[in-house]
Amino acid sequence: MYIQYTMDQLCLPMDLEEDIPENHLVRVVNAAVNRLDDKIFATAYPGGGRDSYHPKMLTKVIIYAYTQRIYSSRQIAKAIRENIMFMWLAGRQRPDFRTINRFRSERMKDVLELVFTGVLQMLADANYVQLDHYFLDGTKIEANANRYTFVWGKAVVKHKAKLQEKVHTLFETIEMGEQQEEQKQQGRDLPELGEVSSLTSQKLEQITRQLEAKLQETPKDKPLKKTVRALRKDLLPRLQKYEQQQEILGERNSYSKTDSDATFMRMKEDHMQNGQLKPGYNVQIGTENQFIVGYSLHQRPTDTRTLKPHLEKVKAQLGRLPGTVIADAGYGSEENYAYLEDEQVEAVVKYGTYHKEKSKAWQMDISKVDNWEYDEKTDTWTCAAGQELTFFRESLEKTESRFEIHKRHYRSTHCEDCPLKSSCTKAIGNREIQVSLAYLRYKKQIREKLASEEGYNLSVRRMHEPESVFGQIKNNRGFRRFLLRGLSKVSLEVGWLCLAHNLLKQAALSQQRERTSQA
Repeated sequence: MYIQYTMDQLCLPMDLEEDIPENHLVRVVNAAVNRLDDKIFATAYPGGGRDSYHPKMLTKVIIYAYTQRIYSSRQIAKAIRENIMFMWLAGRQRPDFRTINRFRSERMKDVLELVFTGVLQMLADANYVQLDHYFLDGTKIEANANRYTFVWGKAVVKHKAKLQEKVHTLFETIEMGEQQEEQKQQGRDLPELGEVSSLTSQKLEQITRQLEAKLQETPKDKPLKKTVRALRKDLLPRLQKYEQQQEILGERNSYSKTDSDATFMRMKEDHMQNGQLKPGYNVQIGTENQFIVGYSLHQRPTDTRTLKPHLEKVKAQLGRLPGTVIADAGYGSEENYAYLEDEQVEAVVKYGTYHKEKSKAWQMDISKVDNWEYDEKTDTWTCAAGQELTFFRESLEKTESRFEIHKRHYRSTHCEDCPLKSSCTKAIGNREIQVSLAYLRYKKQIREKLASEEGYNLSVRRMHEPESVFGQIKNNRGFRRFLLRGLSKVSLEVGWLCLAHNLLKQAALSQQRERTSQA
């Protein structure tokens, strides 16, 4: 009546591999990691102490866990005890969650990029990627930090300035009250504080010590005692705190107190669905055939300043840059175009106003310089009314990264009686424009590339290259918040995600190729 069932009898075969399908994802992960050279992991293990778990075993376990939407070290350790696939990868060994977490966040900090490059080389050898077209995009992922404990750069500057002013006012009061006594004690008056903004905690510490020494000589001086107490207990600690906060901020405008490397960014998806700011990181990836070819982590919310450091990291990893970089308008700037030109990389990168320039309203707007004519021989611009704007001076602008933008200024001579002036400019006098000829040249090149069949196809392909990868990571695999804290550890977490994605993609394509060959 029933199939024989008993739990008290030993069953054969005992090899776990017998229960794993031939084309299962776990076999792809196992084969990929096994092909890596053992020397890659040598730097992570300097030697000494008891024997460690094999780094290849831990690497396999973590990568496979990330493909299965398991990110917690405790959940990974539980899977090793309960899941057949994990048991087989671990060889029935049982590392605890501390070992797993220490390996992925500390041991692999100098090794993970080599592992990623090694796997990428395997994909290139198998003709999955060719490193010809590099589709670049970024997304923001929330940090493992409190959303409501933040430090804002402008607030720090404001409070620090108020404190410095308060200290100056306090010292002016002391000097006025003791002017006669200081004149008697020649050469022993307080040192000059200098400008308000130049007051540092080191200088204030030095002055406070001098006042404390003076208080030892006149212990009954109540105003001086009150001043020393305010400096030591309140003003000096606050100034030190503001300076420390400014050092942490660097060029950023904010950071989280629970993860000082995380910057507050406006996320497209919010836990309260109201678009509030949350601490996070800007993850940049470059893809080809939906494989992740390069990745980097940034603290800036905007994409414009991330292109150069991202590609520099890719160049260091792969030894060269891809032939063509395709990106959206968020990366379009004169600095980025100049960098790609210097590196001899073809750029298919839209600029900010590319789509607006195609609209009828833009093309009919006579105030736009893009609708005017430029004579390169005479170096003059001709407006919609037919008047010439001649060159009269040149200016130099520097970006935050110290990139120099040379702008030429042109001015008309007779705008007073022009019937089109109200539509052209709101200036009282003659119309003046400033133009970067280099940027105009780059924009013209981009328009020509995007108008070509190849450029158009690449720009359309970009829409489903990195975007699909982000959809897989954030929606299908549910990774919307980092588990680790700190820039270096979070960067490692991104590396694990990229490795898991690439091997998942390889497994899917391998099965697809096999089905096609059988058909």
